[in-house]
Amino acid sequence: MSDQVAVALRRIRERIEAAGGDLGSVRILPVTKGHPVSAVRAARAAGLREAGESYAQELLAKAEEVDDVRWHMIGRLQSNKVRQIAGFVRLWQTIDRLSLAGEVARRSPGAQVLVQVNVTGAAQQGGCPPERVAALTEGCTDLGLEVRGLMALGPVGSPEASRAAFRRVRELADGLGLPERSMGMSGDLEVAVAEGSTLVRIGTALFGPRAGVSAVGN
Repeated sequence: MSDQVAVALRRIRERIEAAGGDLGSVRILPVTKGHPVSAVRAARAAGLREAGESYAQELLAKAEEVDDVRWHMIGRLQSNKVRQIAGFVRLWQTIDRLSLAGEVARRSPGAQVLVQVNVTGAAQQGGCPPERVAALTEGCTDLGLEVRGLMALGPVGSPEASRAAFRRVRELADGLGLPERSMGMSGDLEVAVAEGSTLVRIGTALFGPRAGVSAVGN
């Protein structure tokens, strides 16, 4: 798997550069959801020091086996799951309500977080409405959390359909003086990079499709 991931990583970097991105300022976050722990090790062998998981139990199981990875929580999160993974997560990407921020602050004081923005209106994606981002950011800061930036999912459909959403996120981040914009996945990373993403979340393009899942999404 290590050779496969190394080749795939080169292709992803080429795509980022072709989209006008600077590899010094656009990071690649391997998304290992649904993949075995060997995927985490392969990404680490390729030089990637971060990894993202969508489910608390998967993150916990993999973090207990691989101890030199900076873990990101990138899935919708129930407050009662925070305690289980607080010792491993270094960036909480899906803070979408003050109650969740409060639990993270209690379990991991001073943690780095991203506020998730719902720019598509799709309830299943999670995230707070754009008009509430500033208030949630302020609330997180008041709780002692370090808000690094914003995170968003693009709409389902063609990659170009994500452009306006990603542009809105960049504008919100700029307005709040936040440096990080976690936007873009395997299918729409070019649009995300062109619109100012600093962190692309890549699963399929790096590891191939998950078992029983078609090659779309992360």
